[in-house]
Amino acid sequence: MPTPTFPSKLPQVGTTIFSVMSALAAKHGAVNLGQGFPDFACDPALLDAVAEAMRAGHNQYPPMPGVPALRNAVAAKIEALHGRRYSPDSEITITAGATQAILTAILCCVRPGDEVIVLEPCYDSYVPNIELAGATVVRVPLTPGSFRPDFDRIAAALSPRTRLLILNSPHNPSATIWSAAEMRRLEELLAPTDVLLVSDEVYEHMVFDGEQHQSAARFAGLAERAFVVSSFGKTFHVTGWKVGTVVAPAALTAEFRKVHQFNVFTVNTPMQHGLAQYLQEPQHYLQLPAFYQAKRDLFRAGLAGSRLKLLPSAGSYFQCVDYSAVSDLPEQAFSEWLVREIGVAAIPVSAFYGDNFDQRLVRFCYAKRDETLHTALQQLRRL
Repeated sequence: MPTPTFPSKLPQVGTTIFSVMSALAAKHGAVNLGQGFPDFACDPALLDAVAEAMRAGHNQYPPMPGVPALRNAVAAKIEALHGRRYSPDSEITITAGATQAILTAILCCVRPGDEVIVLEPCYDSYVPNIELAGATVVRVPLTPGSFRPDFDRIAAALSPRTRLLILNSPHNPSATIWSAAEMRRLEELLAPTDVLLVSDEVYEHMVFDGEQHQSAARFAGLAERAFVVSSFGKTFHVTGWKVGTVVAPAALTAEFRKVHQFNVFTVNTPMQHGLAQYLQEPQHYLQLPAFYQAKRDLFRAGLAGSRLKLLPSAGSYFQCVDYSAVSDLPEQAFSEWLVREIGVAAIPVSAFYGDNFDQRLVRFCYAKRDETLHTALQQLRRL
């Protein structure tokens, strides 16, 4: 008998651009600056803390919201950095990475008939998450070129059906950061509404040039309506561990946990204990801006004499470039050509838009060993 068929919930979804470009890089032996993950190891002290937790017997289910010691450590970190105290018991949940956190936040509050605003270009999980919840995606573009929020367009997109807005700062792919003034403007815009906020802050510890990360937790009018999402994987160079956090007011957290307990229930126990121990030393995350700024500066200096036009990289570990002086190819075709002919993989920025809006921009990831970056730069200087 033939396999039964059924209508796809995500009929437009195929293989992600990240998988496509990584596979192409492997095929051609190219330096992979496409997918956003480090090629260097984490701190051995973090591995020791996890191993110690395993040997201590922390290998069974933890509490559903997360190990108390880790939730306490997260609460202390947020209070120290942003001046807001979240209750570890009722307002902090440990998640299986940021992607699960975002999906769970959307599923807990979004229903068919609702609208969710995404600011494009945006990370590729947002739209499928919204569609799985049965809601309507409302795409609002950031200003082309600068990638700043256009508050007139955001205001025009708000409707009685708007349930949620997704914010991402530091921003993937553009590497821009929202200013305090922009956060206050969003706070004012949402104040008369019941619109909730998912604030994707996974690159929170990668903000450069002396600037400060403007978390939604810093602004009372945003914090009261926000699921604030963070990622230990991004922060501590362990993306494969898939451990993140969501902080939100108690009423929102209660609904979040109803979904969380039935899609993952709990998160890796020894890693939670190891992370709790590791967080006792704030320098482990406070030194990250300088660490990644040095890599950014190395990469930018290496491209300074090329025909690639560098866009600002104020946060995250990404660098976007305008290649229009090099080629007239569309972004996807140029990215494929770059792998084949130059030996470096990048990601077309058009992949982060629903309509594949093409600006002749590609995104590089500089979360790599200096040797990797030097090899890539030597290839890219051929352009």
